[in-house]
Amino acid sequence: MTAAEALASSGAPIADLARRHVTRRLAPFLFVLYVLNYLDRVNISYAALQMTGDLKFSNAVFGFGAGSFFIGYFLLQIPGTMLVELWSARKFIGATLIIWGALATVTGFIHTAQEFYWIRFFLGAAEAGFFPGVIVYLTHWYRYEDRSKADALFMIAMPLSNMLGAVIAAFLMRISWLGLPG
Repeated sequence: MTAAEALASSGAPIADLARRHVTRRLAPFLFVLYVLNYLDRVNISYAALQMTGDLKFSNAVFGFGAGSFFIGYFLLQIPGTMLVELWSARKFIGATLIIWGALATVTGFIHTAQEFYWIRFFLGAAEAGFFPGVIVYLTHWYRYEDRSKADALFMIAMPLSNMLGAVIAAFLMRISWLGLPG
């Protein structure tokens, strides 16, 4: 029996089965990506507990560095969304993930306030297109009537990342890798 015959014999309309299949394939993956995205966005608040002392940053330096993320995010969110439509949502999200992962990794190697400012700015710029890119991507897979449910499944990752963030940050701050503090 072919897949089409199995779908037809199940009794459910093919459109419903197709939507469920798309949701099973996309929702978990996008959910995990948004958990990681939001964790990365707020992890700086957890890092402040040790980072300010280890790097000898004042509260003003740390506050400006944390805020510089949102300068990059604000400046490139709309251009990033337009690029998603022009280029390809899938390719753009993939490129965003690679760049954002590299910048998040480089954050662990900063030593000066200037490095902190620039890395946070570029991290914000790299993440700027992710959320709107995923929303655009979901419009390509879901019809108008189903988009709010798909968006909600995606955005429920925010509170979960806040719950997980503290636990993960506490674990990471206790370990030392390659002579670098957690």
